[in-house]
Amino acid sequence: MTEIIMSSELFHVVKESSVNVIGLTIPDGLDSMELDALIDNVLAGINPAAGTLWVADLSGVAYMGSSLLGLMVNIREAIRQSGGKLILCGVAPGLARVFQNCCLERLFIFARNRAEAITMAKR
Repeated sequence: MTEIIMSSELFHVVKESSVNVIGLTIPDGLDSMELDALIDNVLAGINPAAGTLWVADLSGVAYMGSSLLGLMVNIREAIRQSGGKLILCGVAPGLARVFQNCCLERLFIFARNRAEAITMAKR
């Protein structure tokens, strides 16, 4: 059963199998005001009381610039500070290269898909 915790056009937070899943839908060409609002809303949605197991599904991400990389690092830090675990999934090859080129792949745990990420989060 999936429980919707927060939802907007660009992201949603749902609970699947006792794991919080952040789904991002980032189109190419998002303007800076929309991006700033997205960052604020996503970080507000990382509520430690919601639980410590998190998956970020990036399958809807078409663009990942420095602001969104910063968002991913901030999400990781907020979850880590609450004693939680974050798994990334749905990372397209081009997006994976962005993480590698910025030397950020060591900060994250990657899964091939959402189901695998949920399983990994529960371990």
